[in-house]
Amino acid sequence: MSIKCDRWIRRMSEGLGKMIEPFAPEQVRRNPDGDRLISYGTSSYGYDVRCADEFKIFTNINSTIVDPKAFDERSFVDFKGPVCIIPPNSFCLARTVEYFRIPRSVLTICLGKSTYARCGIIVNVTPLEPEWEGHVTLEFSNTTPLPAKIYAGEGVAQMLFFESDETCEVSYRDRGGKYQGQQGVTLPRA
Repeated sequence: MSIKCDRWIRRMSEGLGKMIEPFAPEQVRRNPDGDRLISYGTSSYGYDVRCADEFKIFTNINSTIVDPKAFDERSFVDFKGPVCIIPPNSFCLARTVEYFRIPRSVLTICLGKSTYARCGIIVNVTPLEPEWEGHVTLEFSNTTPLPAKIYAGEGVAQMLFFESDETCEVSYRDRGGKYQGQQGVTLPRA
């Protein structure tokens, strides 16, 4: 198994497979007006994804129990905007701007960006399995006792691509995975 570099990421995303769409072939550090932003796009051995402007902010106003087998959608407040404020010691869900089509021989791992990690904001995403496809649902945990900001349209996490020397026998698509083809911010499914 080997980690894939910038040339491979460009080849897979600009070609017929369109592994990442929309795709930024280089690191983008400024918006069209020249203002600095948290970078996104292709890096040496990964791809920095952006956060869309759709958020689900966790709330406990209904005093429900968090149960992954029977998740109560009322535990979230929907928000759409350029900046999401996560309450202290809470979390929110969002999705990537980018849509992914993971090749059959590739496993993709997500890591948080240091800019957010150094502010006490942790990004959590499970691996993107071979032949998984969709917008990635991101979870941002605010570990601080203060409100924290997440910026839509800017870099929030880095995807690393590992290609196996052997193709898997059964892919996520073959299994009919429950999160296949997800479009928006997707809540837990039992």
